[in-house]
Amino acid sequence: MKEEVVRQGRTESRPNKTPALRFKNERTSLMNKAMPVILFLCAAVSILTTAGIVYTLFSESFSFFKHIPIADFFTQTRWNPLMEPKAFGIWPLLSGTLMITVIACLVAIPIGLAAAIYLSEYAPSRVRQIVKPILEVLAGVPTIVYGYFALTFMTPFLQNMIPSLPIFNALSAGIVVGIMIIPMVSSLSEDAMMAVPKSLRQGAYALGATKFEVALRIVLPAAFSGVVSASVLAFSRAIGETMIVTVAAGATPKLTANPMESIQTMTAYIVQVSLGDTQHGSVEYGSIFAVGATLFVITMLLNIAAKKLAKRFREEY
Repeated sequence: MKEEVVRQGRTESRPNKTPALRFKNERTSLMNKAMPVILFLCAAVSILTTAGIVYTLFSESFSFFKHIPIADFFTQTRWNPLMEPKAFGIWPLLSGTLMITVIACLVAIPIGLAAAIYLSEYAPSRVRQIVKPILEVLAGVPTIVYGYFALTFMTPFLQNMIPSLPIFNALSAGIVVGIMIIPMVSSLSEDAMMAVPKSLRQGAYALGATKFEVALRIVLPAAFSGVVSASVLAFSRAIGETMIVTVAAGATPKLTANPMESIQTMTAYIVQVSLGDTQHGSVEYGSIFAVGATLFVITMLLNIAAKKLAKRFREEY
């Protein structure tokens, strides 16, 4: 059929839309309406997952604190929930976790930052394309492999220099955790440095600055917010590490500042109790949720502080 169209005083004819064209238009209209809903549901998955985790942690923790005063949990300095006399002071686990994390950051941040400076300022593009993927391979190694690497290589290596070092210790575990998070620090820091405009570098070179001076005094301050974000993410990754510290650091909750002793971290304790020997619903079982909630709050506060710090020193070009 033809439909008549009057245009500028004359009559024209054109064919009606074919069924295939109408079907295509209807399908496009349906997709335009459906895609925002689908994308919203995908985004809601992460929100609902986070809400479920928070609900599980804090509901079980609330049941735990019905039996154990929260003041004792955060003020006592002895942790022994599985044997008599029982004690539920979180500080031995917290100190062990922070010790591992500090050692890891002392290893990872200088090495990762140096690698990022080399890749962004010194390495030719061909070398960067080869070195960066090789460096990032470390991020794909399973953490249980790192754990046995710490136990069978790093600890004997350190014992050659420190004969009194026990098999399970915080030093070797912290060093290997630091090796594990080097790719995170280097990759994110290098991306931040590469985002610095080349005009800043060229202006510094025009004033007679050397490449090293440009890297330290121009590029690094300009990328400081990205470097801070990378460092805090690495800190959060180290504080939540499980298998390395479970295998290599030991299972002795001890309030100590000596890295050459056996300690226990919060994540290692959760693994220990989650093996199935603890009765479900008991106070000991509830302690893993209290420990997990404490770890969750610490990580959340770190992320909030990182965002504020990055926003404070952020440079826009």
